Amino acid sequence: MKTTRSSSALGEFIKSRRERLQPEEAGIDPLPGRRRTPGLRREEVAYLANISVTYYTWLEQGRETNPSPEVLLNIGNALQLDEDEQKHLFDLANVDPASAGAELNSGESDTGFLQNIVDQLHYPSFITDAGTDVIVWNRAAELIVADFGSLPESERYMINITFLHPDYRERLVNWEGFARYTAAVMRAGFDRYKENPLYMERFERMRRESKEFNYYWDLYEIKQKRVATSLFRLPNGQEMEFMIHSAGVIDNNPDLHWCFFVPVPGTDTEERLLRLLENDALIQ
Repeated sequence: MKTTRSSSALGEFIKSRRERLQPEEAGIDPLPGRRRTPGLRREEVAYLANISVTYYTWLEQGRETNPSPEVLLNIGNALQLDEDEQKHLFDLANVDPASAGAELNSGESDTGFLQNIVDQLHYPSFITDAGTDVIVWNRAAELIVADFGSLPESERYMINITFLHPDYRERLVNWEGFARYTAAVMRAGFDRYKENPLYMERFERMRRESKEFNYYWDLYEIKQKRVATSLFRLPNGQEMEFMIHSAGVIDNNPDLHWCFFVPVPGTDTEERLLRLLENDALIQ
């Protein structure tokens, strides 16, 4: 649910940016008459942003509290805001930049740095992006969760692995509950990503190829990401139980999610995991 915030901060912000920008820098001829304030006049910003002077004035004065994403994007372009300032503008209005087609933080992630993060943990750990692609993972994740390295890059995304890969289903003892939870989490975030062509292509694939996904999706359950428990049975028969934690917005990128699997206290998972990694290191 969208909450309404005081727009005084928004008004003060755009006023400060208006006053620092000169007409010649904005590519327009100054309006005639004596200029009583530094920078652009409100009329000039309104012209550049393709909105009425009255509406823009209300924004600065705090009389308008719910600007549309398109208006914010136009104002940001008119005031020549950089990426950080553009994000701040949307944050002040409590609006998602993606709803206006703005692509903030769109640079590619530093996978070398991210790989170094997950390698610091001996617990199974991996990082996914907006399409649930597994972009980096550690050895423990390969041994316990899935053999990510053996999958073609086009198939290495968690929705696919969860619903269409038999090996993952065989390993995850509580697969039914986890798959249901996954569909409910996807439901909760669906509106955010439904304009993403790749995301929708993968969603449609699940609808075509997985009867289980269709069943859980049609339940219309909603879940937010939370700590979940998973029980894995490895090919040698030993079982390990983990609590799945996740952290989002890595390097200020809201599409990155870091998942790490922490052994459940009171089980022998920690000891089994350490032995597994030690034996694996001897083989390598």
